[in-house]
Amino acid sequence: MSVTAETLCTAFRGERRLAAGDALSVARALRAALDAETDGPPVLVFDDATGKRVDLDLRGSDEEVAWRLAPPPPPLPRGPGRPKLGVVAREVTLLPRHWEWLNAQPGGASVALRKLVDEARKGSETKDRVRRAQEAAYRVMLELAGDRPGYEEAVRALYAADRARFDALTADWPVDTRDYARALAAEAFVNLNEGG
Repeated sequence: MSVTAETLCTAFRGERRLAAGDALSVARALRAALDAETDGPPVLVFDDATGKRVDLDLRGSDEEVAWRLAPPPPPLPRGPGRPKLGVVAREVTLLPRHWEWLNAQPGGASVALRKLVDEARKGSETKDRVRRAQEAAYRVMLELAGDRPGYEEAVRALYAADRARFDALTADWPVDTRDYARALAAEAFVNLNEGG
């Protein structure tokens, strides 16, 4: 997974958290930690938003590391669409009856599709946030605590949105691992009947 200097991440060495913050700060902290302690378990770095592992290329000078983490240049303008508004033309495949209905809507197919997508996004915002938190916490738990007592039951509690059980099952995990898993899982415990 590609990251930029601003991506928020957390780095672990075994069960101990080494660094947290933006990717560039974490990379610098990792270089210092690895220079000071060459032996030990491998270092794992996680994207805080997704729980996915990321690779930070620590080779070279601080300037070279920063250059590799610089965001990519903006894409060149594409053909049809309204680039100044951020509109991008892409292909959508629908059945003829769908096209007929869309074309009959005020403003045409594009306006109708944008409205439908916006309504769907608003309607599922809370569920999407819960799902993203569950997925992020699960990924990290699998990597850092997959062999810990209570792991499988903690995963079940995570997906059942049972915070009390989740907290009880993770209570005896190493502090850094437990606290990170709980932080990533926090949004998974909202009441889905409220606000979405």
